[in-house]
Parts: sequence; structure tokens; C-alpha cells
Amino acid sequence: MHNQQIVTISFFRYEGLSNKWWAFRQMGLSANELSQIPGLEFAKMLGSGGQRGFSIWPNFGVYGLLCCWSSESQAQDFFNQHPLYIDYSEHSTEQWTVFMHNTMAHGEWEGKNPFRKSAPIDEDALVGVLTRATIKTRYLPQFWRFVPPVSASVHEKKGRLFSIGVGELPIVQQATFSFWESSRLMKAYAYKSKFHKEVVQKTRELGWYKEELFARFAPYKSHGSWNGNAILAPYLKASV
Repeated sequence: MHNQQIVTISFFRYEGLSNKWWAFRQMGLSANELSQIPGLEFAKMLGSGGQRGFSIWPNFGVYGLLCCWSSESQAQDFFNQHPLYIDYSEHSTEQWTVFMHNTMAHGEWEGKNPFRKSAPIDEDALVGVLTRATIKTRYLPQFWRFVPPVSASVHEKKGRLFSIGVGELPIVQQATFSFWESSRLMKAYAYKSKFHKEVVQKTRELGWYKEELFARFAPYKSHGSWNGNAILAPYLKASV
């Protein structure tokens, strides 16, 4: 159990021009420091868009950090005492981190799949979902025409607890991270929503993406809050 890969997703909220500028700079500056952290197998700083992240326009007040760890103890060491995370915390007004096990993943991120399955799928349990793609340049206008209705369609769906659009590069490299009460409710949206089904169909017909990845996770612990709420606390045994 202790040697299973742990995946963490963290979100940070920044206020004030100087703190937002600091956070923006970390998109380029943090990679080298992250690469030297013991036990950190994969890490990506993620920017977000406006309108809950689903916008072509960046939101300079919200950033994410996705990490894959060799063990939970190494992950916890980073969040408890590493200078880089302390910097993130001191510059931000709100932080939220969720610890997870991967239950399935297919596709690639920069030519590889960084996630190793470390828990079985439970269709009735809390689930985190990541979709990530690099969009072919010639399809960018078509892709972004579909984003607003898809974003609106997910917001009030039964079982959705949280969702945000994030990415490594604006416009071209995009990802969505969401938490749902269960995989059954998540799939009910994915397969029955008119707008989401249309995007999936267009993707298959036109081949919008150079690269894509889909992954599901079983959250088991969270630290912090988002918008003042411990969103996953009712579903988790460990939430601080």
C-alpha cells in the first residue's frame, strides 16, 4: 500500500497583482525545482481559464498543480515542508489538495501515460476525472466554438461536485478536472448530454487532437478548501 503511486491535484487562489504575477511566473520557473523533488515522478503546473476555467481567456488568479508520487510519505513531505509548496501557500489566499489513487487511464501525455493503476474501479464511489488533449491547430476555431455550451451543460448536472478547465498552454493544450459523486453519475452526463455527445462525435469524425488522455481516480484524502468549502469532506474519511 505504501509503495503505490499517489496522484495529487492542488488548486491555488491568488489575489493582488504581485501575487498573480508571481503565480504566472511559476508556470515557467517551477519545472526545474519540481524535477528535483524526491519521489515526484510527474508534475505539471496548470493555468486556468475564466468562466470556471472553460474560457479562451486566462484566469490569472487560479492555478493548479498535478503530481504523481512514488509514495504517500514523499507526497506528504512535499505538502508539509518543502520550500516550493510553502511559497505557493504564502502567496495564495486559498489552497486545496486532493490525494487519489488511479483506477484507469488511457492515452498519452507528452508521449507517455504517467498514471499507474493503484486501485480498483468502484462505479458507485466518489471519482475524480481528468481529460487532457493537445488540439490540432487547424481545428482550434471549431473546438472552441463547442466549449461554452459544453461548459454550461455540466455545471448543474446531478452528481457534479467540482469542475474546472485547466491547461499547460492557453488555447492549444487543454484539460478538464472534475469530481463526481460516482462514476455512474459522471457517465450519465458524458453519454446523455447533447452537447458533450456532440463533441465526442466530432472528435471521432475529425480527429481534433494530436494527443489525448482520459483518466479516473479514487480520492481518499483532502487538505484545505475551495471557495471556503471542504467540497469532498462528506465523501471522504480523511479531510483536513
